[in-house]
Amino acid sequence: MVHNGMRPQDLAVLLKISVLENNWLNKDIAKALSISQAEVSYSLQRSAIAGLIDPSKRKVMKSALLEFIQYGFPYVFPAIKGPMAVGIPTAWSSPFMAKKIVSSEHLVWPYAKGNIRGGSIIPLYPGAIDAVQSDENLYHLLALLDVMRIGKVREKDVAIKELERMIKNA
Repeated sequence: MVHNGMRPQDLAVLLKISVLENNWLNKDIAKALSISQAEVSYSLQRSAIAGLIDPSKRKVMKSALLEFIQYGFPYVFPAIKGPMAVGIPTAWSSPFMAKKIVSSEHLVWPYAKGNIRGGSIIPLYPGAIDAVQSDENLYHLLALLDVMRIGKVREKDVAIKELERMIKNA
């Protein structure tokens, strides 16, 4: 297989797997992330070629994943602030990060049923909003990725430490 680069949902797949027990199935990951089983399979293949998951596609290379998130991810998948919108709070506006990073600026994923108004950023991948509705842990992880995508040095330092805690303690 030729490696044509990573896709945004690949990070969601890797993060989801990294915090699960080893007995997961592709269909479970697909359902949890609101993507197709085929996309999970393709994602695992891309991640194996990139060295972010082992060749058996069962064990995330946690140190490599964290290194990519810290040094490459913000450049490969940057977030661009859009207009004010109602939505789901993300980045430092998320319930998990609001305790750690104080900011008067609110960031949201645009969503008609959201409860906060703020500057909008597009979620990492199209199914993210559906996926986080029933998975608080995934919501936390994707919000941390948004800090890495759009934050300044101080915010990124807080986010990477939290990601390390969540991923390495899983």
